[in-house]
Amino acid sequence: MYVAVKGGERAIDAAHDWLAEARRGDPAVPELTLAQIREQLALSVARVMAEGALHDPDLAALAIKQARGDLIEAIFLIRAYKTTLPRLGASRPVETGAMLCARRISATFKDVPGGQILGPTFDYTHRLLDFALAAEGGAADARVPDPAQADAAQADAGPQADAGPQAMPHVLGYLDSEGVIQPEPPPDPEHAAPPPDLTRQPLELPADRPLRLQALARGDEGFLLGLAYSSQRGYGRNHPFVGELRIGTVAVELDIPELGFAVEIGSVELTECETVNQFAGSKAEPARFTRGYGLVMGQSERKAIAMALVDRALRWHELGQDDTGAPIQDEEFVLMHADNVQATGFLEHIKLPHYVDFQSELELVRRLRRKAAESGRREAAE
Repeated sequence: MYVAVKGGERAIDAAHDWLAEARRGDPAVPELTLAQIREQLALSVARVMAEGALHDPDLAALAIKQARGDLIEAIFLIRAYKTTLPRLGASRPVETGAMLCARRISATFKDVPGGQILGPTFDYTHRLLDFALAAEGGAADARVPDPAQADAAQADAGPQADAGPQAMPHVLGYLDSEGVIQPEPPPDPEHAAPPPDLTRQPLELPADRPLRLQALARGDEGFLLGLAYSSQRGYGRNHPFVGELRIGTVAVELDIPELGFAVEIGSVELTECETVNQFAGSKAEPARFTRGYGLVMGQSERKAIAMALVDRALRWHELGQDDTGAPIQDEEFVLMHADNVQATGFLEHIKLPHYVDFQSELELVRRLRRKAAESGRREAAE
């Protein structure tokens, strides 16, 4: 049904050639290198790694180049490549409390140990096009501060602002110590079963929180953003504070049985968000704050915040809250539609030939129209 096209193979080969030509663009323009994509389109690289569930900036840059900048296509390429890789082992859970933070802010406390670190952010820009960036790097070089000016700025920032990333405790730990926020039970490595691996097993519902967080972490950023926004507008009564948002690097450690201890095998950049949500309490829970959680590979603040809002909304049942019927509280709706690769497959398959299906439906419509016309003529005759 899908291949009965005369000359189809030649047409497909020609389409591939045309795609390669379109990907390259004007040969007079220098070709993009993977290093340029990796270093200068870092946020796109981060999204491809996060939603592709594979941390490799070079491969993500390659996928972006191959996909002509279509990030969902690049994510698809990364997911497909990942299926060919062997699984050599499992690392220890990363310790985000030891994260070396390049950016760390809190909307709940002005003064926190370690201070607020603005880091690289668009938050304070004017969202005006900077035409100086079109000057082939000249304007960017002019913005590099003089070392003496940098030292002076560092001194003005106070003793808590160090020159480089630093490890800092979680802000919500202070609410924990006061007992005014829902505690997260510590993991029990002796008795707790390892969470299912969504990259190797299909999603099953109902899902516990670890599985939900996996699905959200590699879910489509735009879809989660829309859901999070809907909750802020009242569909689910979920308007939080950002307790802490941090971006930085964490060490990845792997247990080596022959050595009897863990070895650090590298580091990854992560974005972590913890939200503080109002909670009036229930018959089973006293009044205290609850939390939502988001953790994403690379620098992806919007995704981490949206993930935290969706996570909190999906916890309504365990907190004894009422179901408002909002889409964000429907686990099946959220988790089954968050995966952009799966959504792309279902959406784009309708581009494929459906000649037989359509012809059968067309014949049915014609037959119904003939019957309706004949019935109308009989009624007119009577």
